[in-house]
Amino acid sequence: MRLLSGLVGVGAVVVSLLLPRAAHAQCVDEALKQQLVGERAYRGVVPRLIKKALRHELSAFGGWYAGDISDGAPTFGGAYTFHFTEDLGLEASYLYTRQHYALLDNLIERQQGLVGIVKSPDSPQHFFLGHLVWSLAYGKVRWLGGAIGRFDFQVALGGGATVEPGDVGMTGSGGFGLKFYFNEWLALRLDTRDIVHAQKRAPLGVDKVVNDIVVLGGLSLFIPFKS
Repeated sequence: MRLLSGLVGVGAVVVSLLLPRAAHAQCVDEALKQQLVGERAYRGVVPRLIKKALRHELSAFGGWYAGDISDGAPTFGGAYTFHFTEDLGLEASYLYTRQHYALLDNLIERQQGLVGIVKSPDSPQHFFLGHLVWSLAYGKVRWLGGAIGRFDFQVALGGGATVEPGDVGMTGSGGFGLKFYFNEWLALRLDTRDIVHAQKRAPLGVDKVVNDIVVLGGLSLFIPFKS
């Protein structure tokens, strides 16, 4: 009986020593699990810091218009965008540029009236366009090791009208762009658009569909100012 009671006592001491260690190990395992889950959530998709849904965007921009058969020229304009969701928005925009043909003018000067070539007109062009804008991706970037900025990458597809002296034609347009946010209400926008339209110049013998490339940069103001 003494031997049995002694064994029971030793067993009780061993169990009392092992239970705190098991509980401590379990707590360490739970803490490690929570840490790993937290790090995994941080590395995954995070909510947008700057939200666009149900906000208005006013933009002013300028850049360079590279004509398919005409010379390149400066261009400027503006846009209004309403963002239905974080990913989709509807944009109405206007662009102005002037069209010129320097090569043709040089030929006129060189032939010195020996051949009858009509001087090319320096005419204005107006583009009235509408685009469906889809934000494909968003992220953040660190500027020169300093502040962290947010950005959106988006594509646009739409069309509208090209207005030239004596002519109005249908126009298709598509492209992509980036927005870099300074804060909740101000952003830098960079856009590249391919404008497809019919170009008619009867005096010059031109009547074809052209692909003109426009590269733009500007600023966007978001209303309301808080996202």
